[in-house]
Parts: sequence; C-alpha cells; structure tokens
Amino acid sequence: MLRFEVSVDDLLRSRFALSPALDLCLLLRSLAGQDRPLPRAWDARLRPAFERLRRETELDAVLALHTPLSGPNFVAPPPRGLNQTWADDLATIRATPLEAARQEWASTATGPYARDPRARAVLDSPDAVPRIAEAMDRAWHELLAADWPQMRAICERDVVHRVGVIGEHGWATTIESLHPGIAWREGGIEIGFLRGGTIRLAGDGLLVIPSVFVGHVAAHMEDPWPRTLVYRARGTAALWGEQETVPRPDALTALVGRARARLLLALDAPASTSHLARSLAMAPGAVGDHLAILRSAGLLVRARSGRSVLYRRTPLGEALVGGARAGGSG
Repeated sequence: MLRFEVSVDDLLRSRFALSPALDLCLLLRSLAGQDRPLPRAWDARLRPAFERLRRETELDAVLALHTPLSGPNFVAPPPRGLNQTWADDLATIRATPLEAARQEWASTATGPYARDPRARAVLDSPDAVPRIAEAMDRAWHELLAADWPQMRAICERDVVHRVGVIGEHGWATTIESLHPGIAWREGGIEIGFLRGGTIRLAGDGLLVIPSVFVGHVAAHMEDPWPRTLVYRARGTAALWGEQETVPRPDALTALVGRARARLLLALDAPASTSHLARSLAMAPGAVGDHLAILRSAGLLVRARSGRSVLYRRTPLGEALVGGARAGGSG
C-alpha cells in the first residue's frame, strides 16, 4: 500500500497541473507494449506513424529509457501548472545536462529496447540528449499534437469539476473521487493497489494531474518531482469510444437534436464554450449557438469563473439527461 501523510499546510499547497510530456511518454509506452494497450481504433490510426518514426528517428532510444512502471524524469519534467505546454517541456528536456541524463537512465534503460545496438549507440553518444529531444518532438507532432487540444480540454474540464468538489465537499471527498481504490483515512491518502509505504508530504502539498492515458492512478514519490498523483480524467471513456456519448434509444436526440444532446450530456461538469468545442470536436460558433438555445429553453445556466463563462445544467436539464441515460441503459 502507498500512503501519503497530509497536513493542513499540505492541503493549502496542493494544486492541479497538466503534463504534455508525461502523456507523450504514456502514449509511447502503450504503443511499444510497455503499458496498457490503446483502444483498437486509436492503435490502428497511430501505429503506422509510430513504426515509421522508429525507422526514421531515434525513437527506439527514447523507448529504451522506459520500463512498464517508470522512466527517467528528464524526458517527463515536473509541470509547473495548468498552462504547461509541449514547448515548455521540450525546452526543459533539451536543457538537461548529459551527465544528469546518464545518471537517470543508468537505472531505467534495462529493457529489450536498451539492448538494441542502435538504441545503445544513441544513449552512449555525446549528443544523446538533443537526439532524444528531437525524436520526442517528432513523436509529439506526428502522434499526439492533432489530438492534444481535445485531450487538454477533457483534462481542463475535469479540473474544473474537481475544484468544484473541493469547494463544496473538501479535499478528502475530492481525492476519494479520483478512483475507488483511493481512501482518505486518519489524515492520509491511502492507495491500496500501489506500493511505496508511508510518505510524508512535509508541507509541500500534493501535485494532482489528470491524464487520458493513465490506466487508473499512478504516483511520483521521488525528487525532482513533487509528490504526485496522476489519475484518469473524466470523459476519457467517451474519447476512447468505450461508451456512447449519446445513449440509444435516442429520445434526447429526438427532442433537442443530436448536437444539443451531445452538449447536454457533456456538461456533467461545468464547462466553457471553448472547452466543449475542443472536447467534442465541434466548431466554437456552433457550440455557442446551441448553448444559447439550450439556455433559452431553461436547460442550462451560465456564470463567470475568472476569465471564463461556464455553463452547467439546470434541474430541468439534469432531469432530461437522467431520463435519457436511464432509457439508454435499459
């Protein structure tokens, strides 16, 4: 079991962040068979480019740095917050001193990819860091960049939801909502399916990262990362096609139309027009028009949160969605 001892100061310093580099590493590990497989349709779409990158770039050297459970920190640097971009991560990776990188991969480059002579030659070269960074940049742009806006929107919406739970119910309820195997007990966070013993946060807080690629929950417990929980973001199942966005039989669609039904069903957590557009791959103008109609019908309300205007369902909207889901599951 893994247990994080949490103080009041830790709660005050806990925060959410996004990590493009971590998600890229998780994607590469899935495609390489080092982690849980991607859904079949996604694997079929991405695998040809992945295999081509293995031939054309130093991607096998990147894969050599990973085991199913870990990888070196320099290829997935700790994120600073919710505005983290791939450009931020890439700059940090490129700035890693060679000796620091070699110290990290001495303990991680132990799998079959690390025994490949071509990958080993890259890792032993004096320009290993820029070559690895270049391979990761190619992989980002050819495997993940096109889907990242939608994935980022899903994670951002998840954070909005979790912050709302914190405001209404507190951190304990929020942490337990991340996964059924996480429990808040006697001032600590206990994760029964992870190993690691007891770790004190010592006033530094907990970094909490939503991801669409993590299977359930993962943890970072050693420097240079803060103590971190990575969890599966709400909305990931719909992204992977593991569930239908609109239940069938489709009474809700018949009532309000398919696009408006998708928007109503997507608003399990408050979201802005831009978040909805990215997560549902819809045009922002069309989303705005549909939201205005749903709001006029009394199915949505809106409120400003910082610089964003967030929409949420009214009790009438909740009743319609609840009835549609009940009908779709029967």
